[in-house]
Amino acid sequence: MSTTTDVLFIAHGGGPMPLLGDPDHLEMVERLTELAGRLRKPAAILVISAHWEEALPTITSGARPPLIYDYAGFPPEAYEIAYPCPGEPALARQVHQALEQAGIPARLDDQRGFDHGLFVPLKLMYPEADIPCVQLSLVNSLDASTHLAIGRALQALDIDDLLVIGSGFSFHNMGAFYTPDTPAIRARNQAFEDWLEETCASGEIEEAERAERLTHWEQAPHARFCHPREEHLLPLHVCVGLAERPCDSHVSATILRKKAGMFYWRLTP
Repeated sequence: MSTTTDVLFIAHGGGPMPLLGDPDHLEMVERLTELAGRLRKPAAILVISAHWEEALPTITSGARPPLIYDYAGFPPEAYEIAYPCPGEPALARQVHQALEQAGIPARLDDQRGFDHGLFVPLKLMYPEADIPCVQLSLVNSLDASTHLAIGRALQALDIDDLLVIGSGFSFHNMGAFYTPDTPAIRARNQAFEDWLEETCASGEIEEAERAERLTHWEQAPHARFCHPREEHLLPLHVCVGLAERPCDSHVSATILRKKAGMFYWRLTP
């Protein structure tokens, strides 16, 4: 990577709720707005969303991707949200080439739109919708080492002022979101958050150990309670694989009464 790249792992909240004024998302809205204010405005954004899984890593390559309202049971205004950002086919081709050159078969998709893992946080961070965006899928094996390798492959990208966002959630137990909060649940949530912060932020952990910890993330305290299914954690693996060093900063927000961490790296040549 020969240009400066910003890398963020964020929580995108529950469906469209952050855009509908939900009080349990106010801290998340504040954190994302603050993060956007601290960053240089990017020339392009690459989003790895927890809400897209394919057999091979797949990249949106259309010039004007539509929005996918991939949620249900919300009021009509949730399906009228607009975020008319352009695509960026040239970036999509670079991502595809970087993956293929790293020995990771990938494909381009010029028909798929942007899901809420992209448009919800970006509408908060960059409401003008004037920054070209590309979305990259997860691999449906949900293999942790595969997603670390995808991140390493993205080190070959050479795009000025690129922002890479891993859009997920460091806590994603749907049942726990909607059951009474208890000291035991809070302790499980906090233990995993503490492990994740240490893993991503500690300068005392060698990169091989950091990768090993994330490869075997299920061994972390209360890992499967916090992530019964890991798709919302794996965008972080892509970010860590891309950065291959401790994060520059970590912030936390209480979302749906659960603690969620967000991590930032600024990568320079």
